[in-house]
Amino acid sequence: MHCYTTLSVSVPGGPGMPAGTGQPPGACEGEIMSRPLEGRRVAFLVAPEGAEQVELTEPWRAVTEAGGRAELVSTDAGPVQAFNHLDRGDKFTVDRQVNAVSADDFDALVLPGGVANPDQLRMQERAVAFIREFFDAGKPVAVICHGPWTLVEAGVVRGRQLTSWPSLRTDIVNAGGQWVDREVVRCDGGPSVLVSSRKPDDLPAFCSALVEEFAVRGARL
Repeated sequence: MHCYTTLSVSVPGGPGMPAGTGQPPGACEGEIMSRPLEGRRVAFLVAPEGAEQVELTEPWRAVTEAGGRAELVSTDAGPVQAFNHLDRGDKFTVDRQVNAVSADDFDALVLPGGVANPDQLRMQERAVAFIREFFDAGKPVAVICHGPWTLVEAGVVRGRQLTSWPSLRTDIVNAGGQWVDREVVRCDGGPSVLVSSRKPDDLPAFCSALVEEFAVRGARL
């Protein structure tokens, strides 16, 4: 028997979160009194293995608690294996395969980090094209940690200001982006707004920024 976690319920400690985790101190804390993302559909794109678990679960919680509908998209139909840094974490059920969806199906996109996760995604032509579609359509994108590797592959960082895990700095600069060292960066210098953060410690600021931008930008589409 195989048991997987379904990312469909946003109640802290409930069925939509890994058993026993509750809400990590300082990460996306505070009750969201309003539902600014009501009616918004948000794609979370990850590879079959390697996504940093907290960078998936905390933004997911922020989106769903703000009234948004989050969907886990991957390159394969099977469950995805998340990691807590180098250690295996939980497995999560995939909602949609990337080859069966497009940016037209969603209002916004979240790209979690983890070293192996974006490294796998940038080798998948359809995954890269899916990301590029959000920029072409002017839809908001939020990315954290090693996630910008996929943006470099998609050719969408030129002229944009963003942050990431520090080791990606050279890749971003070489691709024409402006790398900065801040906990969260909001860049509207292109067709779509781009929210970026460096690492799990930045999650409170990252979650707050993405909910705000997804609400504002989504309303204009």
